[in-house]
Amino acid sequence: MLVLLIIAVIILGVGLFLWTMGRRTRVATGLPTGEIVYSDVGVWQEVERPLISRRYGLIGRPDYLVEVSEASRRMSIPVEVKSRKRPSSPYDSHILQLGTYCLLVEDVLKVRPPYGLLRYADATIRIPYTEDLRQQVLRAAGEIRQARRAGFVARQHEDPRRCRGCGYRLACGAEALE
Repeated sequence: MLVLLIIAVIILGVGLFLWTMGRRTRVATGLPTGEIVYSDVGVWQEVERPLISRRYGLIGRPDYLVEVSEASRRMSIPVEVKSRKRPSSPYDSHILQLGTYCLLVEDVLKVRPPYGLLRYADATIRIPYTEDLRQQVLRAAGEIRQARRAGFVARQHEDPRRCRGCGYRLACGAEALE
C-alpha cells in the first residue's frame, strides 16, 4: 500500500511539474489563454488554408488564431509573430497586417475581434481593432489595387537594403539602389 501511495505522489508531482512548465511556456509565448484553432507556422501541424474574404478582395494567413472567452462570448483573436525584438512602437506595416487579419476574421468567421496581438521576440502588444484601423486597412487595400493597375509606381524610400530584399525588384522599373 505504501508503494502505491509513493507512486501516486510521484505521478502527481510529475503532472504538476509538467502543468507548471506548460503554463510558463504559454505565458512566454504571449498568447492568450485559449485554444489555438489555426496556425500558419507549420511546426506542429499542417499549415491551414488562408482566410479569404471575397467581399473585400483580401486573403491572408495569420500566424495563429486563438479562441478565447471574454465577457461571456467566444471569439478568435489573430496573432502575428515577428522574429525581431519589439521596436519602440509597432511599425505601421505590422499594425496594418494585423488589422487585415482582424478584418478577415470579422468577415470570414462573422465575429469581430476586439483586438489582435503582435508577438515580438521579447514582448506581446495588444492592438485594438478599432473602426479607424478597419478603415485604414480598407484604404491601404484600395491603394494597393490601384497601384497594381498603374503602369509605374514610384519608389517611396531611399533604402538600398529594402531594394535588395524586394520581391518586385526586377519588375520595379525604378533604378535599383545599391
